[in-house]
Amino acid sequence: MYRRVALLAVSLGLAACQSPNPYTASSMPIPPAPPQAANTLDLSAYPAPPRDYGRYQSWAWRNNQLPAGSAWADSAQIAEAVSNALDQRGLRPAQPGHPADLWVSADLHTEKRLRQVQDDYGYGGMYGDRYGRYGNQYGMYNSVPVVRTYEVEVMVVRLNLYDGKTGQPVWSSSAETSSKGSLSERSDALSERSDALRESLNKAVQAYPPH
Repeated sequence: MYRRVALLAVSLGLAACQSPNPYTASSMPIPPAPPQAANTLDLSAYPAPPRDYGRYQSWAWRNNQLPAGSAWADSAQIAEAVSNALDQRGLRPAQPGHPADLWVSADLHTEKRLRQVQDDYGYGGMYGDRYGRYGNQYGMYNSVPVVRTYEVEVMVVRLNLYDGKTGQPVWSSSAETSSKGSLSERSDALSERSDALRESLNKAVQAYPPH
């Protein structure tokens, strides 16, 4: 009995396998590639190569324009300070008639900053038995922190470097220092402002070339 049932089940299974499949596979043909595809390189599919800063050896002012002057330094002073700072990083002015590897622009301005200083003012006392030769004396000491906020003026310098061939920005930096000296034309004030400008530019170029 069980044997007949098993044979019947096997027969039905074989009959089902031999029946036609109602589902048929179909696909659309792939369209042909455009003619220019063989000669076109998709750069977006590849990571950008690291920039070789070693090939930058010379520089010139972008658009042949010196940096604008300000109340703290004229255009010639800023240009000279920038040239000295770049020279420390191995960048030399481009020779006449030769293309520059880098275009340079610089900006100098002053901004206001808030500074805070905490001063500890102490107070104390001493008392004891003034009638006793060996009397006990007691003392106490404490301090009260006082925070003072004041406004200072800082000199902010920003440098921008551009690729001499493509014009694309390759590096920028900014730095600030306390603006020293007043707006007077005294020689000591002019010297202090010149020192502040040089200090700001030296800070700005310290990170060049980037690692």
